[in-house]
Amino acid sequence: MAFPEMKMPPPGFAIALDAIRISHMNRKPDPPRLTVRAIRCVGVEVPMTYALGTSRGTITKAPLLLIDLDTDEGVTGHSYLWCYFPAAIPAITNILEEVERVAKGERVAPADLWSKLDERFALIGVQGIVRMAMSGFDVAAWDALAVAADLPLATLIGSAPKRIPAYNSCGLGLMTPDKVADEAEKLLAGGFRALKLRLGYPTLRDDLAALRAVKKRVGSEVAVMVDYNQALSKAQALERGRALDQEGISWLEEPIRHDDYAGNATLVRELETPIQIGENFSESPAMAVALAAQAADYVMPDLERIGGVTGWLRAAALAAAHRIEMSSHLYPEASAHLLAATPTCHFLEYVDWADKIVEEPLQIVDGFAVVPQRPGTGLTWNRKAVEKYRIG
Repeated sequence: MAFPEMKMPPPGFAIALDAIRISHMNRKPDPPRLTVRAIRCVGVEVPMTYALGTSRGTITKAPLLLIDLDTDEGVTGHSYLWCYFPAAIPAITNILEEVERVAKGERVAPADLWSKLDERFALIGVQGIVRMAMSGFDVAAWDALAVAADLPLATLIGSAPKRIPAYNSCGLGLMTPDKVADEAEKLLAGGFRALKLRLGYPTLRDDLAALRAVKKRVGSEVAVMVDYNQALSKAQALERGRALDQEGISWLEEPIRHDDYAGNATLVRELETPIQIGENFSESPAMAVALAAQAADYVMPDLERIGGVTGWLRAAALAAAHRIEMSSHLYPEASAHLLAATPTCHFLEYVDWADKIVEEPLQIVDGFAVVPQRPGTGLTWNRKAVEKYRIG
């Protein structure tokens, strides 16, 4: 899907559109009244079906923090955070104890609670584990509101459950060409029509060998995205990007430092392959700066970094104002609902990391994520599995 070129919106236009959209989302339908009672957290470490080997290292287990937001009205909202390292779980849990202290007794009004917490943590900064904790709380708050309203989250925020194009982002790390091709073939199970391949091998020749092996195995009808995880210098990205321009890939993700907006803007101008960034946007103001710099062809915010559901809605408004297609990063269960309400919806990034500890995993049919009709995000924990993988 391509959008016609347009002039940059006048100053303040995106902010105004953001405010209008958030207001609309909060009005239709009317969220029920709930009151924060308590936050409960459990850390788990779930074995990955496919190891994730990137230029930054190899991960074989997903450390997740499961968050339950209890309300005085008896409704509980659920969310989880991917914590990258098991050692981060107790640190984020400690921050959530402070979130509970500040929010206890307050109405579950996510935008207001975000502002209150933003003020509480102003001196330490809403970054890193503080932002992660706030985002996990925000997603659980929205889930609770949708459960109380007996509506899917997509419906609560102004859309409806629908099918979202999805690509399989499990595995496909740095391996020999034959092994990565074998894994790519396995990942097409379930009808996927798109995959993401990690690159960043020592040489361009190695990158091309892996990519070509995958494309040969899966066929020309399957879209292939590639991700460098910020492994390259700008000069390397230009060299490898020009070679990749000849390979028919769908996008080139984070080839250089995510916050080098000037460098990414150069890649946007010089390369034919679309540049994808956004998983590291720290709330919507960072995304606004990147878009003003024309540093991306596509964007893909991450729920824990963009600011939960509240931050996502602001980001979606920015993407709509700039007419730039927006995908998700991880958290497919909640992100599917959010993409359903995103005007420039592009792709859902699918990973199965939470499947082992939820009652009903997100379903993929013919390459599309099927947003469930269940209330909220559809997340409920498989308590037996949670105990099996519990840590700490």
